[in-house]
Amino acid sequence: MARKAPKADINEANLVIGPVQDHAAGLKAVGVALKRGVEESGVVRTARSLARLNHRGGFDCPGCAWPDPMGVRRPAEFCENGAKAVAEEATLRTVTPQFFAQHSLADLETKTDYWLGQQGRLTHPMVLRSGGTHYEPISWHDACELVAENLNRISPDRAVFYTSGRTSNEAAFLYQLFARSYGTNNLPDCSNMCHESSGSALSETIGIGKGSVSLEDIHQADLVLVVGQNPGTNHPRMLTALTETKSHGGHIVAVNPLPEAGLMNFSDPQTPSGIIGRGVKIADDFLQIKIGGDLALFKALGTLILQAEKASPGTVLDHDFLTQHVNGLAEYAHDAEQLDWDDVITATGLKREEIEALAARMVSASSIIVCWAMGLTQHKHSVPTLREIMNVLLLRGMIGKPGAGVCPVRGHSNVQGDRTMGIWEQMPEKFLAALDSEFGISSPRKHGLDTVDTLRGMAHGNVDVFVSMGGNFVAATPDTAATEVGMRKIGLTVQISTKLNRSHVVHGLQALILPTLGRSDKDDQHTSGAQFVTVEDSMSAVHSSRGRLAPVSDCLLAEPVIITRLAQAVLGTDHPVDWAAMEQDYDLIRDHIAAVVTGFDDFNTRVRDKNGFVLPHPPRDSRSFNTASGKAELVLNELSWPKVPAGRLLLQSLRSHDQYNTTIYGLDDRYRGIKDARKVIMINPDDVAELGLRDRQLVNIISEWPDGKGGMQERWAKDFRIVVYPTSRGSAAAYYPEANVLIPTDSVADTSNTPTSKSVVIRVEAA
Repeated sequence: MARKAPKADINEANLVIGPVQDHAAGLKAVGVALKRGVEESGVVRTARSLARLNHRGGFDCPGCAWPDPMGVRRPAEFCENGAKAVAEEATLRTVTPQFFAQHSLADLETKTDYWLGQQGRLTHPMVLRSGGTHYEPISWHDACELVAENLNRISPDRAVFYTSGRTSNEAAFLYQLFARSYGTNNLPDCSNMCHESSGSALSETIGIGKGSVSLEDIHQADLVLVVGQNPGTNHPRMLTALTETKSHGGHIVAVNPLPEAGLMNFSDPQTPSGIIGRGVKIADDFLQIKIGGDLALFKALGTLILQAEKASPGTVLDHDFLTQHVNGLAEYAHDAEQLDWDDVITATGLKREEIEALAARMVSASSIIVCWAMGLTQHKHSVPTLREIMNVLLLRGMIGKPGAGVCPVRGHSNVQGDRTMGIWEQMPEKFLAALDSEFGISSPRKHGLDTVDTLRGMAHGNVDVFVSMGGNFVAATPDTAATEVGMRKIGLTVQISTKLNRSHVVHGLQALILPTLGRSDKDDQHTSGAQFVTVEDSMSAVHSSRGRLAPVSDCLLAEPVIITRLAQAVLGTDHPVDWAAMEQDYDLIRDHIAAVVTGFDDFNTRVRDKNGFVLPHPPRDSRSFNTASGKAELVLNELSWPKVPAGRLLLQSLRSHDQYNTTIYGLDDRYRGIKDARKVIMINPDDVAELGLRDRQLVNIISEWPDGKGGMQERWAKDFRIVVYPTSRGSAAAYYPEANVLIPTDSVADTSNTPTSKSVVIRVEAA
């Protein structure tokens, strides 16, 4: 395999600003996807990988968790960013021991996240000894022994086991089994930073923290609300589903602070209209809401729905559903009467007529789906906002019927599956009891650390060993400077990774890099042959994933193998779990999953069906609700929204079109017209003028947060460039991870403890 030349680093002075795009995808997306693949892995390897991507018998996209069709699949069952994700994983660029010999840690610390990620796939286990200046090669045996030596001399509560959403079901199940066998529930994961608010709100209102709809429901829906979400970049295949909605006569409303190309027009490159036509207009209506104003919007919508019912009794609310299945209607109706419309207009920035028009559509629609993503989940009042969405849907009986329900659109490919497999610091007793019974262990019951609590523990010196299965913890978490200080206090950091990233550079006193197979790589075990893994998509469908590409190094191990070997080294050969057997045969792992996890009966047989299977969802399947009352709950929520002092803006962090989470594919945020730079801040032109600033000006961004003593603490992001952009008034946007430094560790959502990455009060000053 030839090694392709890596990309050069970023020169922020090369910023190019072009026109904001009013459509997504099209032939341009095809060209970009193919070009990236060929650059990274060559023509043959690109063709082999894309031909199998998201197809039966192939491998699941390592990008987002959008579901695959149950019926006929198109030849190219992937999007531009999915193709970029595969190109990154299938790359022929490699990071070898020679690379680490050439680059000291001091050198690597000066590089950007983009440069680090562009160097390619890790090929060998590497160790950084205490006081060392370079990573050095280490054998797999010695690496496992080093982990065992460090874990076995500390209390289990001083170890943390972090997980990324790309981990397979089998690896996630083994990982939590290892952590609990060792004696801790310290299992933070990326969900803590993204959709934890969704799980909290949905569990409280309908008794299960997952969405209730299928792809077919979206196709059939009469009305779809896409709220706080940018599908054109983050889940582009969703645009195909929304096109189906339109073809069946459905109406789509986008609610977002930024006008995003994918919400305007979609040119499907696999259809004639997408190639030579004008594409499909996606959003029939666009409500450009202020950041954090969604709670006020949905409280207003609920109030207007109740008023419509009062005007035409028996024609609006689903009285049969409410009587049989819902608690709290009288209290909710009384609360709605107190709504202050001045507060609603202030919070949302919308006109009352816009809200009334949307309410009228919701009153007349026969089936409604509300979709959302991090634009709703990363605020202090996120959980009340999502409860209010459920309130509105429950009023009209929009759950447990075709074309209706809730659709939290998850991020990484198997982030929902990880939680199902037990990656959570507070798994319920039913799961833990089943785990103990199956394996003869005694799981701890004390709740462990989530991501934010892990950051606090690191800051106080309470974490001695940090193990990360996938992901890029240092770049993904808030309060970057404090996170880096905390990470450097840890005795041993262990990163199970496919590619180089910031978390390898910001390390503990000792550090290990353990290179693993990717989703597209062939996984052959010596005694049992080729293995496959499984994933759960955003709509609770479980299916298989089988890599076919030759790994770039013979030293790579699959995640399940790495976990079982670590477990054997740490727990010893007399441990009741037969780790060695599961290393060689993943069917054994699935048999154990079937015995422990609800809904996975006969797992090995059912997952071999061409479409896999769909997990049970009581509200969807039978309108039954696993709450204390046995009914869905209408929950009262105080109206709140971010209050921004004069001269300040409210910042949200977001992705470029050329990245996925902390993985930066390139420097072309094509739809927003921003190229060759990342340290930019997008601000409404009227706000730029009002603040006495100008387009392209170099500025510092300073976030402000109460210090608890009557004053304010500050965090600085220096030398960003203003880009005048049509955001809602009073708001701003910047890319993460560059903007993460501005988010205080203690700025979190109520109940879910999720960082408030979408509502950071800032001031902007000339640099």
